[in-house]
Amino acid sequence: MRILLIGCGDVALRTANLLRGRARLYGLVRRADDAPRLRERGIVPMVGDLDAPRTLARIAVSPDAVLHFAPPPSDGRDDPRTMHLCAALAKARRIPRRFVYVSTSGVYGDCAGARVAETRARRPQSPRAVRRVAAEDRLRAWAAAQRVSLAIVRAPGIYADTRLPLDRLRHETPVLQDADDVYTNHIHADDLARACVAALFHGRPNRAYNASDDAELKMGAWLDLVAAAHHLPRPPRVSWEEAESRIAPLLLSFMHESRRLSNARMKRELRVRLRFPTPQAMLADAAPRVAATQMKLAL
Repeated sequence: MRILLIGCGDVALRTANLLRGRARLYGLVRRADDAPRLRERGIVPMVGDLDAPRTLARIAVSPDAVLHFAPPPSDGRDDPRTMHLCAALAKARRIPRRFVYVSTSGVYGDCAGARVAETRARRPQSPRAVRRVAAEDRLRAWAAAQRVSLAIVRAPGIYADTRLPLDRLRHETPVLQDADDVYTNHIHADDLARACVAALFHGRPNRAYNASDDAELKMGAWLDLVAAAHHLPRPPRVSWEEAESRIAPLLLSFMHESRRLSNARMKRELRVRLRFPTPQAMLADAAPRVAATQMKLAL
């Protein structure tokens, strides 16, 4: 089985680790300098840029499946990268049978803290979520036309021992007071990788899946957990009026959306068993190792 990885960041490489030995892996990278990093992981590198369609000829390697991790551009209301990818794959000798796209739970917009299943209408509020909806819609249309089995994995905030908001805590960036605070959702990077593999093999055609852990945490409670695990001060709590003057607009935009993702479909249909059902176990295990690493770096 030939699997093409589009975007070879942290989660894509974790996914590749799970697929090694089960498939022939190819990975698209922008720079030739990144090729050795892929080869070390058993991935055949292909240099190409989703922003430059003429560089994508090599991805027409007739893959059996595609895992699309690359985000849209940082501006606009569409995702030309996904458009260029679909056009390049259309030139392959054989269209891939399966396609997994890693999207974002931001497509739901603000749900006022309600529990959100995949059947909920998408109402994106931020420009980045609007671009994700455009990508989802484009892929749904392309997959239907090409008879490709498409699974959309909607991920919330991704964490791991190397992906924690420690700088935010050290800078004492405030969070909203509890009465104004919003529910936020998370998934460990390893569990997201496992969900992507499960979607590849078990996802139903034209189906979306919320890839979230079991925790129901407000943003402040999440940061309090990280702070306690790393012996850092808890973030200060502020009112909405204070937040608008003390918090950067990009970060503040996340505080306008509150939802609690349901992961029932992921568990039932993809048969994913979370290694980290809540962040607490990972934090308890990772904090001493991170502290030891930081101490070594300081010496």
